[in-house]
Amino acid sequence: MTHTTIVSAPGKVLLTGGYLVLDPAFSGLVVATDARFYTLIRPAHSPRATATSPFRITVRSPQFQSATWTYWVHIHGKEVQVAPSNEDESRNTFVELALVYSLGMMGHLIPTERMKATLDSGLEIVIAGNNDFYSQRKELDNLGLPLTADSLKQIPLFASTHTTLSKVNKTGLGSSAALITSLVAALFTHFKVQDSNPKDTLTHKQFLHNAAQFVHCLAQGKVGSGFDVSSAVWGSHTYRRFRPELLQEVMNHDAKNDIPGLLKVLDPSQTKWDNEVVPFQLAPRLHLMLADIDAGSHTPTLVSNVLKWRKNKPEEANGLWDHLGAANDRVVALLKELDQMSKDHPKDYALAVEKASEAPATSWEGLVRQSILGRDATMELLVKIYEEFQSVRRYLREMSELSEVPVEPKEQSRLLDACLEIPGVLMAGVPGAGGFDAIFCIVLSDAAREAVAGVWSGFEEMSVGPLLCTESVDGGLVVELSESVATTQTHSATVQRLLSL
Repeated sequence: MTHTTIVSAPGKVLLTGGYLVLDPAFSGLVVATDARFYTLIRPAHSPRATATSPFRITVRSPQFQSATWTYWVHIHGKEVQVAPSNEDESRNTFVELALVYSLGMMGHLIPTERMKATLDSGLEIVIAGNNDFYSQRKELDNLGLPLTADSLKQIPLFASTHTTLSKVNKTGLGSSAALITSLVAALFTHFKVQDSNPKDTLTHKQFLHNAAQFVHCLAQGKVGSGFDVSSAVWGSHTYRRFRPELLQEVMNHDAKNDIPGLLKVLDPSQTKWDNEVVPFQLAPRLHLMLADIDAGSHTPTLVSNVLKWRKNKPEEANGLWDHLGAANDRVVALLKELDQMSKDHPKDYALAVEKASEAPATSWEGLVRQSILGRDATMELLVKIYEEFQSVRRYLREMSELSEVPVEPKEQSRLLDACLEIPGVLMAGVPGAGGFDAIFCIVLSDAAREAVAGVWSGFEEMSVGPLLCTESVDGGLVVELSESVATTQTHSATVQRLLSL
């Protein structure tokens, strides 16, 4: 087999910290999903016509119609220039900027001869995302199947979306951040950049994070909070953003003409990045469920309107943000305490979760009082988590009213409340910026999962489509294949499917 590289990065769901995560005074809890984006890189076996001809890179996204892009690479010493082919009907800004800046930086990081040797026969890049990144409603209609998890399992991996990239309906899992992160990391892996710059693995990963943040911000035309790229690199964690000025300056001038200056900004050993990442995992037997609502919101519009309200009424907004931020922090602290409880007292923890899974959360406090075994610390924690997250929801609804922005719309509230009536449902909420387009639940049992799915399918006010993904157990970036050696056997079927695309 030829030298093939496959790198994957997960999608995300922001459980707490919507809006607030834009402000470095607050943190957010972001959970990485097991829905992942994959970038495959292999030789194209299309050698150059002459020794002075440019190198050719072809990028394909086989899930979309008209989704092939060709680029020409010119190398002049350390300077590497990437230009899109005039033959392409459309441009892909995210892919193009990832190639321009990744290859541009590598020109200054690895020997020129290695750059040329790796590019000598051209490169083929294949990019694909798990089906959960895109609405599968049309595919299920075509198959005559109902909108259920069992139906989704019948759709083949990396299924066609039957549309173009510009028209696809996304599910809000952070596809652009996962795409850019997997592509940037795959390029640096394929060209063996770390071999020439023997920094420790953590520092190299921090550099990949910074590079992906830069490309993602550039492609979006603004410096966002960065939590989506952060989870694509690091997996689930509590996140506090970097100060925007770190990237704003290099975005304001043409960084292509000053690659050494860009490298200095992105290199964690030369520039202090002040983002905070504290690893997180859901406690055992807590299962994340996600759903796509077919009534989508435009997230940038929601965010801009909330920020406008905060600017116009700072006293009203800042007081609410402080209360919401404190409630968010308490939820995270309690979830971490619950995970620690599962390690310190595994038998008591398992018994308490089993008991909680048999009753709705509103009755758990009564179970604590009725306990004949003395204090049930795990059950008390579950009660506190439920009540504290209900406080978060109340603050979000208050934000909706004061800002006149549908952060937790009334239709969503009724759906979430219906989910919380089910035995074994710990939390239910709107992720990220809220709006109409998604919800999440955290449940304690398979029975609760099935009952929630039943509520979703029977909800008449909106069309609720389940997603198959849950929390990632693989963390953030994963090198799935390099030098023909699989490093993560659990994805072997996925790797085989990618190799066949």
